[in-house]
Amino acid sequence: MPVPGIDVPGLGCGLALLREGKLLLYRRLRAPEAGTWNIVGGKVDHMERAAHSARREAEEESGLVIGKVDFLCVSEQIIVEERQHWLSLIYVSEDFSGEPRVMEPEKLPEFGWFALDALPAPLSRFAADAVAALGARHRALSAAS
Repeated sequence: MPVPGIDVPGLGCGLALLREGKLLLYRRLRAPEAGTWNIVGGKVDHMERAAHSARREAEEESGLVIGKVDFLCVSEQIIVEERQHWLSLIYVSEDFSGEPRVMEPEKLPEFGWFALDALPAPLSRFAADAVAALGARHRALSAAS
């Protein structure tokens, strides 16, 4: 039988930050998916809207000031060996100011801007889902114009 708060999915959020066609990614040191490259994000706090959580987490992790965010997709991660299960609402933004920095070196020690066709490996499930949604979004916008 599941233990409330332990054996239930967590609710996460993420923000795909784009600048001049490149995606900001940080390398993770901690589970889930330690060693992977990921978009900024984290947990949605109780009574906090997911879009606000995504903006807050992005600012805390990158040092950027984030403006408007738009919904991008939902990502689900089930990592049996880590007993991790996450549902994450992912947003996208090109509206931010500043330069990214390493704000949490114990969790995210390095970052980079990467072209969507030249991404580092391995990507987290969360980042891979965001990249797939960004590709679909780009194709839809191209078809509409």
